[in-house]
Amino acid sequence: MSVTNNNSSARVIDGKELARRTRLEIAAGVAALKAEHGIVPGLAVILVGDNPASVSYVTAKEKACAEVGMLSREIRMPADVPERALLDEIARLNEDSAVHGILVQLPLPKGFDEKRVIDAISPEKDVDGFTPVNVGRMIIGEQCFLPCTPHGIVKLIEFAGIDVRGRHAVVIGRSNIVGKPVAALLARKGTDATVTLCHTGTPDVARFTREADVVVVAAGRPGTLTGDMLKPGAVVIDVGVNRVPDATSPRGYRLVGDADFASCADVASAITPVPGGVGPMTITMLMWNTLSAARRSVV
Repeated sequence: MSVTNNNSSARVIDGKELARRTRLEIAAGVAALKAEHGIVPGLAVILVGDNPASVSYVTAKEKACAEVGMLSREIRMPADVPERALLDEIARLNEDSAVHGILVQLPLPKGFDEKRVIDAISPEKDVDGFTPVNVGRMIIGEQCFLPCTPHGIVKLIEFAGIDVRGRHAVVIGRSNIVGKPVAALLARKGTDATVTLCHTGTPDVARFTREADVVVVAAGRPGTLTGDMLKPGAVVIDVGVNRVPDATSPRGYRLVGDADFASCADVASAITPVPGGVGPMTITMLMWNTLSAARRSVV
C-alpha cells in the first residue's frame, strides 16, 4: 500500500462510481436469475412510524431496487402499532417465498424492543446482516450476509487499490452496525489487517491513529478525526453523516463526516468524501445481499 503524500491533497475515493459499477453487476445478476430460473429477487422493507430520515432511506432503497430490477415491497405501520403485530408481520414475510430479504428500518419508535424485532427475522432473509446467527457466522468466517456498511467499506478499500495485509487499521467507534463488524472484517483471513478498536473509553485516540495506515472513523460526531491525528500517507474512511448549520446553503445546513476533511486531506494519501463516499455503498450492498439470498433460494 502506498502511503506517500507528495505534499498534495489526498486522492478522493469515489463511492458513487464504485456503487454505479457494482449496481450494474447486480442488475446483470438479477436478469440472469430471472432468465434461468424465473425468480426475481424481492426485498420487503418495514417502516414503523414516520421519522423523516427513515422515510428518506426507505425511498432510496425502493429506488435502488427498481434500478437493478428487483421487486420491493414497503410495509408501513403506525408508530403506535403493537409490537406483536410487527412480529406477526415479520413471521408472515419469513414464510413468503416471493420475499428473499427482510429489512426493518431502524431506529424503531420508543417502546419497541429492537433486539427482539431483529431476532425475529429469518437468518436466511436477514439481508442487513444484523441477526445473531449472521453476526456469529461473520465472526467465525462462515458464509453469511455481511452487514452492508462494513461490507461496503471493505469494497471501497479494495476499489482504491489499498492492500491492508499486515497494515495497522484503527477503527473509531464500537457500534454493532459499523464499528465492531468492520473491525472483524478488516482482521479476517484474506484481509489480514492488524486492527485497533477505539471508542469513548479510549483515553487518547490520537495515540493510536498516528500509528495507523488506515483509519475508519464511525463515531457519529463531526471533527472526531483531524489532520494532526494522522501519520502522513494514511488512508481515511469516513462513515459519519452529520448535519451542521450553514447559512449559505438553501437548506440551512450541509452534510459533513466525522473527519475534518480539509485538514485530513492535507495529510492523508486517500480519503472518502461525505457525501459520496461510504454512503452510496450501503444501499448497494443491501441489493448485493438480496440478490445473494435469491440465488440461495434456488439451491
